[in-house]
Amino acid sequence: MKNKLLLLLWSSLLFAVACKKEENKIFYEDGTNPVLTSSPTGTIPLSFANKDQEAIKLAWTNPDYKFTTGLSSQNVTYQIEIDTTGANFTNPKRKIISISQDLSLSISQNDLNDYLLNQLQLTTAVSHNIEMRVTSTIGTAVPLFSNVLKFTVIPYAIPPKVTPPSTGQLYIVGNATPGGDATGWNNPVPVPSQKFTQISTTVYEITISLIGDKSYLFLPENGSWTVKYGGVGANNANNVNGDDFKAGGGDMKAPAVSGNYKIQVDFQRGKFIVTKL
Repeated sequence: MKNKLLLLLWSSLLFAVACKKEENKIFYEDGTNPVLTSSPTGTIPLSFANKDQEAIKLAWTNPDYKFTTGLSSQNVTYQIEIDTTGANFTNPKRKIISISQDLSLSISQNDLNDYLLNQLQLTTAVSHNIEMRVTSTIGTAVPLFSNVLKFTVIPYAIPPKVTPPSTGQLYIVGNATPGGDATGWNNPVPVPSQKFTQISTTVYEITISLIGDKSYLFLPENGSWTVKYGGVGANNANNVNGDDFKAGGGDMKAPAVSGNYKIQVDFQRGKFIVTKL
């Protein structure tokens, strides 16, 4: 009988502790969507001459996340999203800026222009419609979205990140190419099969069969090693699907699977893209 009483008391104690733990749980209750404002509104002037000046100042209200214990004192994370009008912030190229705690952000003309050109890939000297919003998050609470602000911008041209070939020509060389398979890095390379097509003053494209896991470089002059374009890091350390490049850079590695690929070289952005066909 004594043992039964002890068991009963022990069970009651466990139940009480369990109830106490349940009572101590903290639950998310509510929050207020942030309100986003800006200066200026409407049109955002941009110019290379004023690139170091402020383009826009964004400010938003605190979402005041509420939990069962009251207003949260935890740090709130904010994301500023910049996208083209009509994309509804689903564009994979949209610019996202993460901020902790602060309720405002100043963006210089240089930075905003860079977002427009290199992230959203908008054309210079042409009027574009863009949108901005802020999203707030805290822990596992549901994200809260602000109102959407609409702007008109005209991105300005900036000097290319990598100086384009003075020859107006570009070639691909290396043991990843058909012309380099038998002899390694044979130079000059066969033309026109290993010569890029010039799309614009800063963009070149080629469709070519690449040998998997081999290497290549870009040359502005066929048969010469005086100038070359390669990866910004160590030899063959590049992302095989595309990466940054520079003059005098290291060997670039081809994708692991041999096959036909389109390579686009963008001197304005200092990036190349490799696409499997």
